[in-house]
Amino acid sequence: MKLTILINCPDQAGIISTVTNFIHTKGGNIVYIDQYVDKESATFFMRLESEFSNALTLNEFKSGFKTLAPTYQMKWEIHKEVTVPKMAIFVSKYDHCLYDLLSRHSSGELAVDIPLIISNHNKAESIANQFNIPFYHIPVTKETKKEAEEKQLALLAEYKVDFIVLARYMQIVSQTVIDQYPNKIINIHHSFLPAFAGAKPYHAAYKRGVKIIGATSHYVTADLDEGPIIEQDVTTVSHTHSIKDLIAKGRDLEKIVLARGVKLHIERKTMVFNNKTIVFI
Repeated sequence: MKLTILINCPDQAGIISTVTNFIHTKGGNIVYIDQYVDKESATFFMRLESEFSNALTLNEFKSGFKTLAPTYQMKWEIHKEVTVPKMAIFVSKYDHCLYDLLSRHSSGELAVDIPLIISNHNKAESIANQFNIPFYHIPVTKETKKEAEEKQLALLAEYKVDFIVLARYMQIVSQTVIDQYPNKIINIHHSFLPAFAGAKPYHAAYKRGVKIIGATSHYVTADLDEGPIIEQDVTTVSHTHSIKDLIAKGRDLEKIVLARGVKLHIERKTMVFNNKTIVFI
């Protein structure tokens, strides 16, 4: 059995030794450990992977860990390696990120199960069929948004989805959905946040004569495009590039940055604290 442990708590002496000694007493061998202290908030973060060759069960380990956690006011998660998370994909008309995620999943790069794809348009249905993934068309208008989200949530519950990826889903996700999946909805923003908000960031960037463009993957919160950032990247451009060139370069970045963000989440290498994401590499 291999376990991944994520911990955050007020910083104080003895945390690492207490946790590692506990793992040792349970017959575990630590194969990865990393920690970080946020000096401003005096908060300790740690990610640890441990292998067990004995007959210890996950419930037995969790039961024992619960006894030491209160001493340090720990918030913690323990995940078993063989547990494959279920990821739902939301998409609208732009399909480049969808194709990329499905291709990476098909090649084995993303260790995740994709039980369904939801869209407010019909365009992506053929792509879902190509990859043999159930597709659900749920139109969204101002008048039907509440009803549409109720249908979405019902499907997510039916398929026991663990987290959601917005692969250029061009609808604002309401607080109702966010509350059901806190820090479990990943979005890709076609800009190096915070910059050039709105529907046409590349047009705005072109008019300003920017020298770099970028993309940002982040967790979704009620504040539009202000959620904890997971991954970002940029590429250089010049006055010789047209708006079409900027869009093409931007879409390449969007695919890469979204895939990186999803992979970090799947591998449980992210921790959210005060609208900031701690990413363990």
